[in-house]
Amino acid sequence: MLHDFEKYLKSTNLSDNTVASYLFAARQFQSRYSVVNKSNLRDYKLFLIETYKPKTVNLRICAINCYLDSISKPAYKIPSVKVQQQTFLENVISEADYDYFKNCLKRDGELFWYFVIRFLAATGARVSELIQFKVEHVKAGHVDMYAKGGKLRRVYIPSALQREAADWLAGKQQTVGFIFLNKFGNRITTRGISSQLKKYAVRYEINPAVVYPHSFRHRFAKSFLERCSDIAFLADLMGHESIETTRIYLRKTSTEQRAIVDDIIDW
Repeated sequence: MLHDFEKYLKSTNLSDNTVASYLFAARQFQSRYSVVNKSNLRDYKLFLIETYKPKTVNLRICAINCYLDSISKPAYKIPSVKVQQQTFLENVISEADYDYFKNCLKRDGELFWYFVIRFLAATGARVSELIQFKVEHVKAGHVDMYAKGGKLRRVYIPSALQREAADWLAGKQQTVGFIFLNKFGNRITTRGISSQLKKYAVRYEINPAVVYPHSFRHRFAKSFLERCSDIAFLADLMGHESIETTRIYLRKTSTEQRAIVDDIIDW
């Protein structure tokens, strides 16, 4: 049966990772239950809820529902669980740690990695967008990114960063092309950036949990709202389809919440 499901999945446009994830869920269900019926599906859902976080539960449910489609039993589909939105932001690098991190990198002459985190935190770019930055974009002061459906998003490079990066590039005698390259002269991978940032976090005794590429995009949004309350503008800068997505940055981190509680509650 799983062989047929695999053929069914490969006939769709799902990614290899999604296919593997869906097969894992189907294999997990099959290892626990010999028959596909509503009772076993309810038990499986309960097992997922007791074992995994809501996001993982819904991914497994989505996989099983796809499996049910493949065996012509759509009426057996399981409803997803409601994911409760957190009331705080989790694992976002603080402004103090960001300043400390970039100063350490600059002090130690690690200018490549200094500019990696500077560009992430000062532009709000995703790491997949960061590796597309070129010398020409630094000169222009912006990068135009095209999202799904051909929607244009302009990522601005602040003038202070623009000047600093231009001096760095001039020192390397680089006048054109991609900025963030590996030792072989190819564009560095997003995975390469993630793993190296963790190593520097350990070196400088910063909590590695808050040092990952998207954390600096979060830092950009948090710092922007602390200085400018225009959330609609921030949504445009971040490339969010809905302003509701951007509202998460109005929330405090758990550390910030703790500091406020400790400061004001004296009863």
